[in-house]
Amino acid sequence: MKEIILVIGGCRSGKSRYALELAKHISGDRRVFIATCVPGDKEMEMRVAHHKEERGKGWSTVEIPIRLPEAIIEYSPKSDLILVDCLTLWISNLILNNNDVDIYRAALSLIKSLKNAQCPVIMVSNEVGTGIVPENRLARLFRDAAGIVNQNIATYSDRVIWMVAGISVLIKENVQQFPT
Repeated sequence: MKEIILVIGGCRSGKSRYALELAKHISGDRRVFIATCVPGDKEMEMRVAHHKEERGKGWSTVEIPIRLPEAIIEYSPKSDLILVDCLTLWISNLILNNNDVDIYRAALSLIKSLKNAQCPVIMVSNEVGTGIVPENRLARLFRDAAGIVNQNIATYSDRVIWMVAGISVLIKENVQQFPT
């Protein structure tokens, strides 16, 4: 059964670990991990290596920093599951690539790819709206863009899980999706 799941929460809340646990309960051997991270330093390279080790050998990993909707369309017909980690890095990549990016259009493109996906998709994202208003324009642009994408993806998702201190909180399940 195709299901769209969003796992959202703050930094170090256990989102990625929980998404991997969810993935274990979805049958099939053709598992694709779409990594949106572009490591820019040794510390981030170590984090990426740790995440790869955590996933284990049963995953094909593709690095897709910007063209996420296209990757979902490309990989879903030949996959049993796609796990995207994470939407907020994708948004950051979009903004840094083009400061004037139309985030609404990007969100709609992602939703369209999810509607057309032929396998379950689990997405990880950071909740950035519970902090203070950032002091600079770029940080506010990012916070607003992440909020827009998170709201739109949560609306379309079949299930939304909020992670708090390593504890999963189901905040949405099997709600009627918007008509196509």
